[in-house]
Amino acid sequence: MSSTIREADLSADRLGPSKITPLPARTAANAPAPQAHGIARNPGMKLDLGFMESMRSVNRSALERRVASLTKRRSIKADNQAAWLLRAVACMDLTTLNSNDTEERVRRLCAKAVNPFRRDIVEGLGITGEKIRPAAVCVYHPFVATAVDALRGSGIHVAAVSTAFPHGLTPLSTRLQEIEASVRDGADEIDVVIPRGLVFAAKWQELYNEIVSMRAACGEAHLKVILGTGDLATLRNVMLASMVAMMAGADFIKTSTGKESVNATLPVGLAMVRAIRAYFEETGYLIGFKPAGGISTAKASLDWLVLMKEELGRRWLEPDLFRFGASSLLTDIERQLEHHLTGHYSANHRHAMA
Repeated sequence: MSSTIREADLSADRLGPSKITPLPARTAANAPAPQAHGIARNPGMKLDLGFMESMRSVNRSALERRVASLTKRRSIKADNQAAWLLRAVACMDLTTLNSNDTEERVRRLCAKAVNPFRRDIVEGLGITGEKIRPAAVCVYHPFVATAVDALRGSGIHVAAVSTAFPHGLTPLSTRLQEIEASVRDGADEIDVVIPRGLVFAAKWQELYNEIVSMRAACGEAHLKVILGTGDLATLRNVMLASMVAMMAGADFIKTSTGKESVNATLPVGLAMVRAIRAYFEETGYLIGFKPAGGISTAKASLDWLVLMKEELGRRWLEPDLFRFGASSLLTDIERQLEHHLTGHYSANHRHAMA
């Protein structure tokens, strides 16, 4: 890592020189997210192969031991568990990326995002009026306009998966046109995929240039770069691809498309959040993290929240810096919250998604 670390000023959207994250002012537990994102955007930096070289050494065994200790060290129970699960909902990108998606299905999913819990659960938890909702709804490009219309005035973001999701293998010009079309339709977050072959061939400059072009095509929309970590084979590849994406201007780095055979895993997540920490120490810019794919249980969401809290601090438990890519996770969280209130688990069909 470079010995010249540019310290961030202590302000509402930067951490202080001590690297200790101040707690935010008390507000309702996820007041409606403003359409404008709240932190200074990452402008990127020149591709620094020396900086990347300093990040090449990744000890898988050490990462796995760290992850194992994180998930066993904290036991979150009772009211505290309910509060953490509500935080997980606030950091969720509620997603539908199926071949049988329809406009009506997307509208129903948006209705679920606006009212994620049954009224009896809301009243039982005492959160009436708190507006605890997913941070975004994530859809394919053809459904962006439908989601924008359904969510108008709610404060919930609309994210579009673009750039030939999930493989990313069409010509760059085609991928950029898809981004621009989604932005025109109203998406304010764009989830893009990288061609994994550029990582295997160590074509870092080409990968960097492509992501820079994607960032430019996004305009004011925030850019989430999906690495497809299940396809990258090694944690070293994950680390280096993460660094290139952030240098090129990514606002978030994301694990997976959800379509790989292996999706988000905690060791991969730990490697990526340590890349985020190194980038912050180098530049002073805060980068978001989004694990996606295979996170379907409330227990798994707690493991990820603990990882973020322990490795990056309280500031990364806010939806402008942390998201779950999830489709069925909300159902299990709602079931767990009902169990917290009643002592009984209900059937999934009592918590309809769409």
